[in-house]
Amino acid sequence: PKPQNAITVAVSSRALFDLVEERRIYEEHGVEKYVEYQQNNENVTLKPGPAFYFVKALEHVNARLLELYPDDEERFDIVLMTNNHAQVGVRLINSINHYGLTIERFCMTGGESPIGYLTAYLTNLYLSADSEKVQEAIEAGIASATMFTANKDVAYSDTQLRVAFDGDAVIFSDESEQIVKEQGLDRFFEHEQLNENKPLAQGPLKGFLEDLGKLQKKFYAKNERLNCPIRTYLVTARSAASSGARVLKTLRSWGLEIDEALFLAGAPKGPILVKIRPHIFFDDQMFHIEGAQKLGTIAAHVPYGIAQRYHKST
Repeated sequence: PKPQNAITVAVSSRALFDLVEERRIYEEHGVEKYVEYQQNNENVTLKPGPAFYFVKALEHVNARLLELYPDDEERFDIVLMTNNHAQVGVRLINSINHYGLTIERFCMTGGESPIGYLTAYLTNLYLSADSEKVQEAIEAGIASATMFTANKDVAYSDTQLRVAFDGDAVIFSDESEQIVKEQGLDRFFEHEQLNENKPLAQGPLKGFLEDLGKLQKKFYAKNERLNCPIRTYLVTARSAASSGARVLKTLRSWGLEIDEALFLAGAPKGPILVKIRPHIFFDDQMFHIEGAQKLGTIAAHVPYGIAQRYHKST
């Protein structure tokens, strides 16, 4: 699809594939040895990385969209966005072809930061294993997250893309989280009830949730609601009774539907995520990322909002 029609998801090579050993060679022996190793092993298929099954699920949605709308270009376009050198490209291409992935657009920046190209590629979402690059992208106003591999192998749905989002500082701004951190929970509950009918400002991942919603509506229009290959989840530490209404009313004011909303009232998210088995779970707090990882969920850290200051100081 043409970039202006597509939902462009840019993925780094270390997010798409497991390059832990290659990264070790790069850090211990430098770029020349790294490139030499990659060229000597270009016919050795790379193992899946943390974003691999998410990308596979995006491609399944594309296949379903093409069946229903053969002439429509509004679908996912995966771009491999990497600061690798072009000489490493053959191994990446061989691995992509081995798995039957459709990734036609590559951006290989030879050691330079690829962030400047994200805007040129009209990127809707950027996933990387490099937290500094992700921070750079977030500051440039691009929806981004740092990918973390799950600590257990889990079977993911191959017929339905499942995306789980935290609420504050992910879909929504961090305005309410600031009150929790600075004034405590009681003041937060009071504030949310007073402002129940005032929509929250948008957060960095609101646009991507909107993109998923647009595609879902295409399936609904063809009477495929019960067989829709996209399912979205809100997994929030908020309590339903005391602070949930504002969240649901905000989504309604934006014209967005979320398939499932889980209000955990401070309980750990990991056990709930095990039941959902999302291809990706976005959260702004490393505490929740680590809890999800331990139980087998592929988690993506969104470095946005006040929680980052607290995380850095601990």
